[in-house]
Amino acid sequence: MNTVTSADGTPIGYDQTGDGPVVVIVNGAMSTAADAAGLATALADAGFRAVTWDRRARGSSGDARDSTPEREVEDLAAVIDGVGGEAAVLGHSSGAVLTLFAASRGVPVRALFLSEPPLRFGVDEPADDLAERLQTLVDDGRADEAIVTFQLEGVGLPREMVDGIRASDQFAALVPLAQSTVYDTNLVGVASTPSAEMLSVAAPVTVLRGAQTFPMLITAADRLADEIDGAELVVVPESVMHRPDPAATARVVKERLIPGR
Repeated sequence: MNTVTSADGTPIGYDQTGDGPVVVIVNGAMSTAADAAGLATALADAGFRAVTWDRRARGSSGDARDSTPEREVEDLAAVIDGVGGEAAVLGHSSGAVLTLFAASRGVPVRALFLSEPPLRFGVDEPADDLAERLQTLVDDGRADEAIVTFQLEGVGLPREMVDGIRASDQFAALVPLAQSTVYDTNLVGVASTPSAEMLSVAAPVTVLRGAQTFPMLITAADRLADEIDGAELVVVPESVMHRPDPAATARVVKERLIPGR
């Protein structure tokens, strides 16, 4: 992978595939650049240069103690600068929140594609001390408990689903990402009710969601699209239960960035 250096000195690893207009993919919680490989391939096949990257405290990227949402904004800015200085950005889940938050802070974004952002608009928000408790678990060497706590309280998954994930082979890959749950909690916490700046970004906004997904995400996507002047809501039937379908998502991006091709 390539590496850029964020404003605070943190190394951020990224990869790219394809040729054409640049689309930077911003992953959601508990995921790495590798998890976006299918989406990157679909975008490359559609005529784009797709960029995947590891958000801080994940995969090939570094970290800095007590990182804030503003540091993640700087990370995205560094990646965009490293691949040419301007790009369309496709964010999924908390990555969509980061994408919108970064655009509101002046990061140069050609277009925003926001896939199922977990915005609560002040309804049923996680406890105010969740990030602090997650950090304590990580510091105490209980990263596995941090993952479980985040899934239950931060994401709102049912206990039986979380127990199933913990018993599965995939759980071991989640444990090294425990520190990033603190950052996702803080990010969504400051942006869960979008600010006036977030609702008035200059770049065109497309909000995507599946027809079958978690009810909270349907409410969030529909409300966000309604509150951003000129935003477009696109329901992607192929995307099911918070998993963006690569080919269908790439098609939506292509239709808006390189129409007629």
